[in-house]
Amino acid sequence: MSETVNDADFLLSTRGTSQELGSWVASIAFDEKGRGAAVALSDGTVRMAAMDAEWRTVEAHDGAALSLVADAGGGYLSGGDDGKLLRVSAEGEIRQLADLGAMKWVEHLAVHSSGLRAASVGKKVHLFGKDGATLKVLEHPSTVGGVAFDTKGKRLAAGHYNGASLWFVNSKDDKARVLPWKGSHQLVKFSPDGTHVVTTMQENALHGWRLTDQQDMRMSGYPTKIKSFDFTSKGRWLATAGADCIVLWPFFAGGPMGKPPVELAGGDSVICTQVACHPQHEVVAAGFQDGLVLMAEIGSGKIVPVAAPGRGAVSALAWNPAGTQLGFGTETGFAGLVDLSKR
Repeated sequence: MSETVNDADFLLSTRGTSQELGSWVASIAFDEKGRGAAVALSDGTVRMAAMDAEWRTVEAHDGAALSLVADAGGGYLSGGDDGKLLRVSAEGEIRQLADLGAMKWVEHLAVHSSGLRAASVGKKVHLFGKDGATLKVLEHPSTVGGVAFDTKGKRLAAGHYNGASLWFVNSKDDKARVLPWKGSHQLVKFSPDGTHVVTTMQENALHGWRLTDQQDMRMSGYPTKIKSFDFTSKGRWLATAGADCIVLWPFFAGGPMGKPPVELAGGDSVICTQVACHPQHEVVAAGFQDGLVLMAEIGSGKIVPVAAPGRGAVSALAWNPAGTQLGFGTETGFAGLVDLSKR
């Protein structure tokens, strides 16, 4: 990989825009309708970013912004350590959807294209409808470490201590199907086809369940905690951070159990901190502890640098819905957008 980074800032300098924002980048997301991106910072602000316009500051939270995701139909949802769940329009206008309590952390968010929204606070997941009204509050045995909807929006998964809980969103009895496994489960994702649930763990490992028979899948051997993972668009691969390369687990032909992972963009002994899979192609963007951002094509192994090292550990990474722009942010407060569309 070291040979590829001699001109690692070429794409950022020729096709990008960037700013020093002065505060830890907690999340980055792109507007669904192509009106730029939003960057959530630990100082409580949300910065509205675009390739061809001046970046703007939105005073959002009285404290730190903890989470930010693109909202269905445009705009964003932002959660903070002030207990507020906010909707931020693409123009930067703020509307409070919920005040979930002083001293409460709105730590994890999930949105489905139907308009369903989920926000975790402590042991509870608050489920909101398209109109912003509270539909239900789902209780868990311990603090929720991550939430995710399946592709159809019929089920919600939440990671917590000793397993994950699956909820049918429209169920009247609100009884969870618990997927058990000892330990603390945090970030959670459904595979795109809805057949698997995978969580990151407090220890340096992933755990998965095959939902047809609840077969456990153990994915371990990482040198550090896994802060980011993502399925490719068709679900063939699960890309993960947490090692000194991009680790890709095969979710086809009976995998991942009994099959070794594929490793890409390794060799420099620098930990990968963030991954994001392209919305259409088998391409993975990755950010590293030293600030390097790159793209890797799974089939060929080809590596394309996006931004050079030296700006702090990459803490946020996202594609726009069309897969033509990549956004990233770092722990030191540097953020950038790169336009990868054909010219």
